[in-house]
Amino acid sequence: MRATHAVRAQFFIAGALFATWGIHVPTVKQHYGLGEQALAMAMLASGVGAVATLTQAGRIVGSFGARRVGIAAGVLCAASLVGLLASQSYLVLIALLIAFGIGMSLFDVSINTAASEVETLRKRSLMSGFHGMFSLGGMVGAAFGSALLSRGVSPSSHLVTTSIASGVLVVVAGLAMLPTVTGSSQQGHGLAWPRGVLGLLGVLAALGLIAEGAMYDWSVLYMTQELKSAPDFAALAYASFSGAMAAARFGGDWVRDRVSPSVLMSASAALAAVSMAAVLVIAHPVATLIGFALVGLGFANVVPVLFGSAAKLDANPAHGIAVVASVGYFGMMAGPPLIGVIAEHSSLTIGLTSVAMFAAILGLAAPKALGSVK
Repeated sequence: MRATHAVRAQFFIAGALFATWGIHVPTVKQHYGLGEQALAMAMLASGVGAVATLTQAGRIVGSFGARRVGIAAGVLCAASLVGLLASQSYLVLIALLIAFGIGMSLFDVSINTAASEVETLRKRSLMSGFHGMFSLGGMVGAAFGSALLSRGVSPSSHLVTTSIASGVLVVVAGLAMLPTVTGSSQQGHGLAWPRGVLGLLGVLAALGLIAEGAMYDWSVLYMTQELKSAPDFAALAYASFSGAMAAARFGGDWVRDRVSPSVLMSASAALAAVSMAAVLVIAHPVATLIGFALVGLGFANVVPVLFGSAAKLDANPAHGIAVVASVGYFGMMAGPPLIGVIAEHSSLTIGLTSVAMFAAILGLAAPKALGSVK
């Protein structure tokens, strides 16, 4: 039980760290004087670091264990955020975001591997609840940042305070995790190009993470730039999306026990696609917050279902998760630059239509990819 709470805490911290970056995308854009395309390339650097690391994530987590890798990776994520506004150099920003991508990918695989082990030991569905803590962390992190910004706290102070607190909590929670993971004695192995069912799950992960990553990276900027919202109100875009995801994920294990993965995925993707389309058509700040919440409900169980299925399909859960996550991160890596290029030559509103489009494709592809997964 202690280990379960520790893993939940790590998911919460991961969500808070991701939110801390997400709400400061407009800040970084202004601080470095970037256009949408240059900002998208900086985001691409984070994705490159993540994907490159994921090729060896199964080996690393399998060799050293989820607890030790998780602590080191979480601290790296927190440390990389501290310096985001400490320089005027675009190259320094790129380096920091590469480090953030490396840390977040290892942290992601580590805590998902630990979650899979706890789920197996307790013999009940827990994965959606764990991911609910990630979304809750994102909601709390975004709301906390919004509150501080509205009270005149500088972005640099917020980044430093949040990063230090998160780093300390990563270590404390990490020490309470189980010392070994299933398959860790096997040393893991490097990543091969995914085939079969794992490959199909990876494609679904890519589709879902393109859209989810776009929401994390561009939702706040959409509010400030396209709808002219104040920064503190715009930060609620991230909070509404993550909060709705958290609520759906906490009930997701109950749903997963009663609804087949393919049906759940198709219905969820349809909700996300329709809601995102409505947001872009209505283009009103309050309606946008409501719509983003519905998009969050739609994407809530995409990653838990796919990662949970991947862990069951490979003898080494860390490798199965890394395989699916690696393809998924290719999607997350490609998504923000794609939207940035479109926004640079058209508008961010047009760029975000990709969220609705990829959600629709995900829903149509789910039955084939998940039909054989129990």
